[in-house]
Amino acid sequence: MASEARRRPDGANAREVFTDLFCPWWRSVTVAAMMNRTNEARGPITRSRVILAAVVLLGVVAAGFALYVLAVLNISYSEGERSGLLQKFSHKGWVCKTWEGEVAMSYLPGMAPVLWNFSVRDDAIALKVNEGLGKKVVLHYHEHRGVPSSCFGDTQYFVDSLRVVE
Repeated sequence: MASEARRRPDGANAREVFTDLFCPWWRSVTVAAMMNRTNEARGPITRSRVILAAVVLLGVVAAGFALYVLAVLNISYSEGERSGLLQKFSHKGWVCKTWEGEVAMSYLPGMAPVLWNFSVRDDAIALKVNEGLGKKVVLHYHEHRGVPSSCFGDTQYFVDSLRVVE
């Protein structure tokens, strides 16, 4: 009874009138129409085509992620130098071993030191940093923001050279 009360005198209800006025293409887009739709140029939608589309989509996403990582690691947000007492340097990680270090930037007696953490990607630089342990050093670094994993380093600061200050 309630549905008959909403019908117009010509037999169409409000939803049908709205669909006819604003979305005339909607009547052809039904589940049954989509499942039975074929095109001579493309052929029917099959399981292999769906799998191929998923693989292509996954490949595009993977390539985009790889380009993002490549850009983040090669484009530096900032660079500079920090000096202080090199007090810790280690090769750590469960799966991805990275060189991580710590510099005490202010080391006045009776005050808590300001610590700066950094990462090293190159093994040759890591050997030089390891030789500078316990000494006052100046580290040149590049800051890379948005690195997606700790496999590249635990910090966003990557040291590329070291100078020991006497």
